[in-house]
Amino acid sequence: MRRITLALACGIAALPCLAHAQTALPDTIVTGTRIPTPQERVPAAATVITRQEIEERGYQTLAEALTAVPGLRIAPQGGPGQLTSAFLRGTGSGNVLVLIDGVPANDVGAPTGGFDFGQDLLFDVERIEVVRGPLSSLYGSSAIGGVVNLITRRAAPDRAFQPYGELAGGTQNTLRGGLGATGTVGAFDYLMSGFSQSTRGSNAMAPRFEANIPERDGFRGATGTARLGWTPLEGTRFEALLRWRENKFGLDNVPQDDPNYSGRDRRWAGQIRGETKLLDGAWTTGMRVFSTEQTRRYTNLPDQFDAFTREDSRFRGTRTGLDWGNTVRLPTAGPFTDGALGFGVTHTLEDARTTQSFPSDFGDFTSNLRAQQHTTAGWASLQYRLLDRLDLSGGLRQDNVTGVEGATTWKLGAALALPELNSRLRLTAGTAFRAPSLFERYGIGSFDGFQVSTGNPDLKPERSFGWEIGSDTDLPGFGRARFATASWTFFQSRVRDQIINVFGPTGSTYANINRANIHGAELGLTLRPATWLETTTAWTITEAFDAETDRRLPRRPETVVSLTARIVPMPRVVVAPTLLFTGRSPEGAFASYANDGTAYPYARSNPAGTVVNVTASWQAFDQAALFLEARNLGNSRWEPVNGFVTPGRSLLVGTRFAL
Repeated sequence: MRRITLALACGIAALPCLAHAQTALPDTIVTGTRIPTPQERVPAAATVITRQEIEERGYQTLAEALTAVPGLRIAPQGGPGQLTSAFLRGTGSGNVLVLIDGVPANDVGAPTGGFDFGQDLLFDVERIEVVRGPLSSLYGSSAIGGVVNLITRRAAPDRAFQPYGELAGGTQNTLRGGLGATGTVGAFDYLMSGFSQSTRGSNAMAPRFEANIPERDGFRGATGTARLGWTPLEGTRFEALLRWRENKFGLDNVPQDDPNYSGRDRRWAGQIRGETKLLDGAWTTGMRVFSTEQTRRYTNLPDQFDAFTREDSRFRGTRTGLDWGNTVRLPTAGPFTDGALGFGVTHTLEDARTTQSFPSDFGDFTSNLRAQQHTTAGWASLQYRLLDRLDLSGGLRQDNVTGVEGATTWKLGAALALPELNSRLRLTAGTAFRAPSLFERYGIGSFDGFQVSTGNPDLKPERSFGWEIGSDTDLPGFGRARFATASWTFFQSRVRDQIINVFGPTGSTYANINRANIHGAELGLTLRPATWLETTTAWTITEAFDAETDRRLPRRPETVVSLTARIVPMPRVVVAPTLLFTGRSPEGAFASYANDGTAYPYARSNPAGTVVNVTASWQAFDQAALFLEARNLGNSRWEPVNGFVTPGRSLLVGTRFAL
């Protein structure tokens, strides 16, 4: 991964990612100000994972690709398909906004409106960008901890037809394969791809439990992508994108091993967008219409291992919207140069239809949600460069959600180039918010016909204020101008009006009660002692506490350390090992289990754990490569979430090609 100061490409400003290119995106991209700017001049700490790194490190799922990102803690409940949460800079799992090609992808039907990082496969993904810190001034609700943006592959600009694909198989009866084609014909370009992956998997339930059978929790997933673009004249472009994925997987009802528990997760996403340049290119304006639908179903029948549990739960969430974004290049004003103004309007409609059913011999529990909400937002950003070395930027946004108190968010930033020291210094401060989810506002739970839980339509948004300061410095040594790159970032944030479930005499509901104080550091060091070796160490320290009790927040480890390397022992051969150490972290009350399955009514700590992976690839021919992916070489039994164990040792071999 490259740790750089940039923000999101393929944002929803003036839609610059309509340019059709299969190659890496250029240095000038849509940034933390949503205006195309050279990446080193943007005051935002970010990590970019390129297509090359996805292949060289053998990342199979989005969760796996994000495990070594500074400041981001991934908490999976098993292997592919299992529920996987993310905690970015100590904020909650519902405070991370995920975009796919600039369109919000968080699950409208989820209880907190969060995103399941264990579902998305990466065959059609060109790059992943993770921007840390408050970003609601640019992207609205949920961007308290930061934003993760998946950018899908682009069409090849110089070929009429270029097929590509991969095929691999390995332990646990794992088989995966993908095939795609892309090209440009006159003013039109296209890309189509399909991918499938299946595995018998491993048991998600920790082997220490007395109720462990064990039984494997398998996974079968497929994705399909179609993109069509039209460039009728220079500076004007239209594009349509359709993306589908569907996964089926086994689950465990920890602390009970359960072979009959299974799930299915399907998502459709489509968008039509276009942009054009006006006033001799000084003004770029773009429009996008998008729609997504995600459906989930979980079923469980009684068996000899669990004679009482039954479930048939269905979730459906849709999001439809319209974006209008603009970028206007401003004239020089004295010592101020490279000025740009961005502005736009967005409107979305979110609709959720969910039914949870848990019938039993002791009574039937059901939970239902039928609700929708509109969100209308306007935003603006401004940036200028002072004396050719200090970049200043600011952003302001107003979000109005149906029936919810409006949210005004802002962000200010500065990036200072110090070429005398080979350094870049940045300082950023801003606010963010998360609107209450539809479930938190309108969800209703009943037991044998009696209402026992209800949403709270009067909830206020969660709000935060945060700041960070950091720098990147290139250090010469041993005859190399960039022998090392050292980076550091200190961050702090306060979150108030956090939404939690509270119990009263008539049942449970939601209320704005909790507050959190968070601070920490992200430290990094990259060494390049030789042309054939590059290593990167990232150390994240997070202090996340409940402001009232002064107790650590669950599943936020104090220390996470990752060590990655890229070794080229001979031409065309790349070896990419990864070591990830995650320190102890508290678990929530009633979420920790003893070996006999007894739940603790208070927070306990999850032990620390270490996982080692390695991928080796050989570019046997210009058009084809062979690769080997080894996961969890030490067969670690570490539990990222109490009761759910890291998948066991696995090995995969395969080939990929581009003709």
